[in-house]
Amino acid sequence: MTQPTTVTEDTITDVAASRWATAHDPRTAELMTALVRHLHDFARETKLTEPEWMAAIRWLTDTGQISDDKREEFILASDVLGLSMLVVQQNHRFDASATPATVLGPFHIEGSPEKAFGEDMSDGLPGDPLYVHGTVRSLDGTPVGNALLDVWQSDADGYYESQLPVDEARLRAKYHSGSDGAYCLRTIAPLGYAIPMDGPVGSLIHRTDISHYRPAHVHFMITVPGYEPLITHLFREGAEYLDSDVVFGVKRELVVSFEEREPGPTPDGGTSDVPWLEARYDFVLQPA
Repeated sequence: MTQPTTVTEDTITDVAASRWATAHDPRTAELMTALVRHLHDFARETKLTEPEWMAAIRWLTDTGQISDDKREEFILASDVLGLSMLVVQQNHRFDASATPATVLGPFHIEGSPEKAFGEDMSDGLPGDPLYVHGTVRSLDGTPVGNALLDVWQSDADGYYESQLPVDEARLRAKYHSGSDGAYCLRTIAPLGYAIPMDGPVGSLIHRTDISHYRPAHVHFMITVPGYEPLITHLFREGAEYLDSDVVFGVKRELVVSFEEREPGPTPDGGTSDVPWLEARYDFVLQPA
C-alpha cells in the first residue's frame, strides 16, 4: 500500500506546483505552477493570517457578485493594481513612432451603432460640442483607409452608459476612416471622473491616499486588417489628474489640446451655430 506523503510548510509549494505541472496544455502548466509559487511566496513574505485570507476570499466573492454584463469589477481591480497596463505594455511593444496602447477599461460595450463621417454620437446630450478628427496612417505615412474606430466616453457629468439606467447606446459609436485615412467624429467634451467606488475595489481604495479619479479622455479601439489592433485614449491637455491617473493609463503622446473655436465651419464640412472644441490627432498603426 502506498503511504501518503506528509506535506509540510516547507514542502507544500513544491508538491502543489508539481501537481499543476501535469496540466495537459504546456502554457497552462507554466502559468499555474508560477501562480502557485508566487501566491505561496506572498503568503510567506506577509505572514498571511487566516482572517486576512478569509477577507480576501470574501472580497473576491463580492467582486464576482457585483459584476454583470455592463460592470467588470475584476477589470477595474486589475486596472487600479497596475496589472492591466503592465500586460498591455508587455504585449504591445510598438515602434516608438506608433500610437501607444493603453487599457481597455471596464466600460467598453460591444455593438455600438455605426456613424458616418462627422456624425454626432452625443445625440443631443448636454455638453460642449467637440470634434475629434485627423488621419489613420501606417508607420511610413501611408493612409489607412476603412479603419474601424470604436469610440466611447463618459458624459459631461463623468458617467458612462453602463453606470446609468438606460437602454439605448449613449456616447459610443463606430466610425470608419476614408480612403485618404481621414476620420472625424462629433461628441461632447468628456469630464474627468471617479472610478466606481461603491464596490469591492472602492472599499480598498478608500483605505488609502490613492486618488480615485481619471483625467478627461475619449476611448478608441481601432482595428483594420494588416495592422495590430490599437486600444488607446486621447486625454485633454490641462485636465486634472493627468499625473495621478488611478489606472496608470496616461502617456505624454496621448495628451491633446482641445482648441476653442467660434461659431462657423467645422471639420466635417458643416457649420456650427455655437462655440465648439477641436481636437486633432493622427493615429499611427503598427503593421501586423
